Amino acid sequence: MLPAGTPAHRRGPVVERVTNWSLRHRAAAILGWLALVALAWAVDTFAPGTDARSSPAGDAGTGQAVLDRQATREPFWENVLVQPLSRAATTDLVTTLTTSGAAADIRSPLEDPAQVSADGRSGLVTFRITGTGAEIRSRLATATAAVEAVAARHADVRLAQAGDLSVSGAVDKSIKEDIGRSEARSLPITVLILLVVFGSLVAAAVPVLLAGTAVFATFGFLSVVDNWIPVNSATSAITLLIGMAVGVDYSLFFLRRVREERAHGVDESIRIAARTSGHVIVVSGLTVVLCVTGLLFTGLDNLRGLTVGTILVVGLAVLAAVTVLPATLSVLGHRVDRGRIPWLGRRRTRSAFWAAVANTVTRRPALWSGLATALLVLLALPALGMRLQDPAPTESLPRSIPVIDAAVRVQEAFPGVTMPAHVVLWNTRGGPVDTPALRRAIGELTAEVPQPAVVVPVDQALVVRIPLGGTGNDEAASRTLTTLRESLLPRTAGRIDGVGYAVAGRTAEAHDFTTQVLARAPYTFGFILLLAFVLLLVVFRSVAVPVVSILLNLLSAGAAYGVLTLVFQDGFLAPLLGFTPYGGVLGWLPVFLFVLLFGLSTDYHVFILSRIRERRRPGVPARQAIVEGTASSSGVVTSAALIMTGVFSVFHSLAAIEYKMLGLGMAFAILLDATIVRGVLLPAALALFGDRLWPAQAVATLKGPSSTFHLS
Repeated sequence: MLPAGTPAHRRGPVVERVTNWSLRHRAAAILGWLALVALAWAVDTFAPGTDARSSPAGDAGTGQAVLDRQATREPFWENVLVQPLSRAATTDLVTTLTTSGAAADIRSPLEDPAQVSADGRSGLVTFRITGTGAEIRSRLATATAAVEAVAARHADVRLAQAGDLSVSGAVDKSIKEDIGRSEARSLPITVLILLVVFGSLVAAAVPVLLAGTAVFATFGFLSVVDNWIPVNSATSAITLLIGMAVGVDYSLFFLRRVREERAHGVDESIRIAARTSGHVIVVSGLTVVLCVTGLLFTGLDNLRGLTVGTILVVGLAVLAAVTVLPATLSVLGHRVDRGRIPWLGRRRTRSAFWAAVANTVTRRPALWSGLATALLVLLALPALGMRLQDPAPTESLPRSIPVIDAAVRVQEAFPGVTMPAHVVLWNTRGGPVDTPALRRAIGELTAEVPQPAVVVPVDQALVVRIPLGGTGNDEAASRTLTTLRESLLPRTAGRIDGVGYAVAGRTAEAHDFTTQVLARAPYTFGFILLLAFVLLLVVFRSVAVPVVSILLNLLSAGAAYGVLTLVFQDGFLAPLLGFTPYGGVLGWLPVFLFVLLFGLSTDYHVFILSRIRERRRPGVPARQAIVEGTASSSGVVTSAALIMTGVFSVFHSLAAIEYKMLGLGMAFAILLDATIVRGVLLPAALALFGDRLWPAQAVATLKGPSSTFHLS
């Protein structure tokens, strides 16, 4: 106990003290936040540095590391499909490419039978892009213009170009366009939902501005992080949407509580919100941050960047919610309700709908627990047949993109050509590896593959580009990759003393990435489950609460896995949802989804449980506390979930199927979690424990002078 007469701003745990400081120094809190955002902008604009390169996992990483040590870079190759095979068009194409100066090592179907398709209808012209460094892109443009010029002269022949640079360029362009679309579409959805919730233009603008500045600052600091940890475009897109969703949610929790307590005056209502919702925000943010660190157990560079981005944006969102948000609300006072929209945002301290639901399920908790659990288990069943497989670019993006359509046509005529394995060969003792004995071994190796292979010198190493067949990432390609690694290479290049070998390339990288994710998944899952148990045990001082929470989160994640499998692997509703299934689920998605869902769903869980605990404090019977706590919290939780669902649903409108999977998985799981799980299953499960939910000493603690858990 503090001595009598202790100033109010020096009482209470750290969140209250921080909020009290912000209320007493409103200008400093607001200007300090703006200075932090400005610092992030300055760092992004003026800080020197180079982007870190990611290192693939496993054997593919070994091969890439060897190539990175070479003085020269592996050249880029392009393919042009000639269909139907035409001597005139092919001759014109080879001549035009040769005179352009942008192509070298041209291989023609008129000279090499391996460049003719199995049915004889199609031919493949392959060539190397000349030049180095900055010249590469301009040489590609020159070569592409040459192909287009030949196509214009031979209108009866299809010339479809797809290769290393053209396909990767289409992927990069699509990702940039997707990020732009996600930014443009997530903001209106968020604002619309906030307008419905608050019914005020000013009140709706505050969360959006805080979340937006938190995301902006995160991107600034990530530009520095990218000097050491790879941060790719996918990380940027996911960080943007997570930041907007979490930042708006935290502001929503705080602002709704301030509105509920408005009768106590502006500043006092803010202090009450800090003492209640503020603590929930800090615990929720800490939970998300700690859960996301579980991704580090995978040991994968790309997920490290995603981990850092999520930690930064969530940490900044929490900081804004307990510092600049209270100061801003204090400055605005009652003006926060300006710009009111009739019939929207009526002030309600409890939800009659969720009160009725909670009252119903707590009367017969065993029945409703069983029904809700059965529904979630039923949704999870398809996940038993989940097959992890990354999509090839031709499966990821729609064929409406010309280069992707060309790649599909090349793939159909020459399976595996657009995604060849890169067999890297090097001298383990140092020095050049190219010898007559190795060339003979390479000849034996390439004689056993159906599609044409290309041997490419890269400084002192050699790269053998071998098509794997299939689509490049399907089961057929995986079987060929395994045969190449475990059988063909050991008995050819592996027989030569002093020669090292590894298989890199897109197929190998995706295969090794998924293999490592699966191998490390038990460590990630174990860490998250243990962390959640300990954190909730410390916060709520009850064994039952973390056990129930973990079981509910597992059911929610399982249901999300089942829906992902049913929709994206099995193709259920695929035409309606606008994509073509490729027979698998993105390799890293289940682990990432589990980590993120566990963190974000705990936000809602902690918020609802804290309200139930508040009602329990004065000795209210458990069932009554559950009903009242659910009624007073589920409305704001549903609003927050709608915002997150809307934001993540934006992913489903993007072009890449990877984003569609993530968007549908997250949106469905969050909506399910905030309705069936938190609105029905949670109160029913808690009611089963009744007054045993918290032990006697915990209830006694609740009756003390401090009404909520402390983080001092």
